[in-house]
Amino acid sequence: KIAKPRQLHNTHWGMVCPAETPEGQACGLVKNLSLMACISVGSISAPVIEFLQEWGLESLEESASDHGTATKVFVNGVWIGVHRDAPSLVRTLRRLRRRDDISSEVSIVRDIRERELRIYTDAGRVCRPLFIVENQQLLLKKEHIRRLNDKESMEPYTWSDLRKEGVIELLDAEEEETVMICMTPDDLEDSRANEAVGHVSGAGASDHDV
Repeated sequence: KIAKPRQLHNTHWGMVCPAETPEGQACGLVKNLSLMACISVGSISAPVIEFLQEWGLESLEESASDHGTATKVFVNGVWIGVHRDAPSLVRTLRRLRRRDDISSEVSIVRDIRERELRIYTDAGRVCRPLFIVENQQLLLKKEHIRRLNDKESMEPYTWSDLRKEGVIELLDAEEEETVMICMTPDDLEDSRANEAVGHVSGAGASDHDV
C-alpha cells in the first residue's frame, strides 16, 4: 500500500522526523531527517567485489547452468555471480564492516525467499545508527560511555571510534528489513528471561542488531 504524500511510510521509522514539518500548505510534504540519520556519500565497489571473489564467488560463466540452489549476488544492482554459502558470507561481510575493513556505509541485504544477496555501496541512501547485540548482550559497555565523557583525554574518544570498534553500525531502510531490532534494553532482558525458561529458541544471533 502506497502512503499518501503527506504521511510517513513505515520504512521512514527512525530516519525521518514525524513531527518536524512546516505548517500550512506544505505540511507533511516537506520532511526532515531525524537527528541521528545520515545520507550515504558512496564508496567504490572494487574492494567489496575483490573480497567476494576471494571468498568463493562463482562467476556467471563458471556456473552458467547451475545456479538453482546457489544465492545470486548483486553489487549496486549488477548481478556479478553466485555463492554456495550465503549465511557464512553475510556474517563475514558484516564482521568486516564492523571492523571498518570495508566502508561502514555498505549495505548488506540477504533476501532468503528470493535467494539473493544485494550489496550497495552507492550514494543517497538514508542510514541510521544502531547498537550491535551479540548473544542478546549489548556490546556498548560502561567503559565506552566513560571514555566518551572523558573531556580531558589527549585523544578524545568519538563516535567514529565506536563505529570502528564494532559497537554501532549504520543500516539503511532495506537492510533494516532483514535484521531483528528491539526498541529498549528491557526488551533484551525479557528475551533473555524467556529463553532461560524455554519460551524462545535461537533468538539473538550474532548478526542481529538493536
